[in-house]
Amino acid sequence: MSAITLFLIALIIGLLTMPILIRIFLKMKVTDAPGGRKIHKAQTPSMGGIVIYLASMVSFLFGAYFFEIEELRYVLAAFTLLFFTGLSDDLTTLSPLQKLAAQCIGGLLIIFFADIRISGFFGFLGIEELPLWLSYLITFIVIIALTNAFNLVDGLDGLAGTLSLLNFSFFAWWFMVTGNDPYSKLCMVFIGAVVAFLVFNWQPAKIFMGDTGSLSIGFILAVLTVLFIDSNGKLTETNPWKFNAPIASGIALMIIPIYDTSRVFIKRIRRKKSPFSPDKSHVHHFLLRSGLSHGQVVLLLGFIKLIFFGLIISTTSISDEWMIPIIVGSCILLGLRLDAFTLSRVRYLAKKSPPVLALRSVSSDPSINGLLNKFPEEIKLSEN
Repeated sequence: MSAITLFLIALIIGLLTMPILIRIFLKMKVTDAPGGRKIHKAQTPSMGGIVIYLASMVSFLFGAYFFEIEELRYVLAAFTLLFFTGLSDDLTTLSPLQKLAAQCIGGLLIIFFADIRISGFFGFLGIEELPLWLSYLITFIVIIALTNAFNLVDGLDGLAGTLSLLNFSFFAWWFMVTGNDPYSKLCMVFIGAVVAFLVFNWQPAKIFMGDTGSLSIGFILAVLTVLFIDSNGKLTETNPWKFNAPIASGIALMIIPIYDTSRVFIKRIRRKKSPFSPDKSHVHHFLLRSGLSHGQVVLLLGFIKLIFFGLIISTTSISDEWMIPIIVGSCILLGLRLDAFTLSRVRYLAKKSPPVLALRSVSSDPSINGLLNKFPEEIKLSEN
């Protein structure tokens, strides 16, 4: 079955079943309430990942050969494990240790049974092939880290869906041109399911992805990134689709989750807080404070991701020794510029705002209430 057919099956199933799921959750009052760190304003169903999983698995069943390939059977088994872990967390709230345990089991399935791993550094630091134990360890860490990094960016209408869509699109193209049809088709299935989800998740979202989707999708993206790095590194030098900086390319492909997680952890540690303590310091929260809408933040971060895609595509002949510093340095400089822009916008908006007491005296005005909710700390500072 063609990749386009599999894409259409996942897309159509997603578009047909998502409204049904939304109605069921609203009727049963299975919704995510606003308040606390959450930035949505109304009761909204979560667990949209159910339809992503359903649409993709039905499409895989139509393309039955997915289950005939042993490696892919383990990939889909691990994907299913992470889906049910996320579903359990959305329904009953699992502890971080329980979620980590499921991720570890999924990672071990990928490494030891599917045999998908980073087998070498392909010349970076003068290292070609890694010792087997080190290959296992590095791959395990990468899968767990990327899974959780993606899970953390799921905090804004359309963000996780858009970022994953860009990744799946790149992987579908690259696996196709390098002759890896099974994984190209797998990515096309996920593209169809995610596009269907985004129709209902764009601001104002009618449903959220939930851990049901963000854990399983993040895990699949982590596995595909590992497979891309290793498969790319093993291509011959004469292959026109080879990136001579496989590690830097893998970093660039997941740059937004990696940057956001690193930034948040550093900020929390500097404040002498646990790096795992939840707050509103994620890059998308920060950009919202500049006055951008949900959609504008998503498009901006998606555009930045495309810039990094373009960077690695236009520098395929440059090695990791050069590209890793270029990617990391570009990310840091761009991040600092975004922070500076956001802070200047927040200060400008705070100066234009009336004092807090005046705002509270007319707090019946919905637009003023929205301003208070968006810039509480900055407005308070402007009074002093």
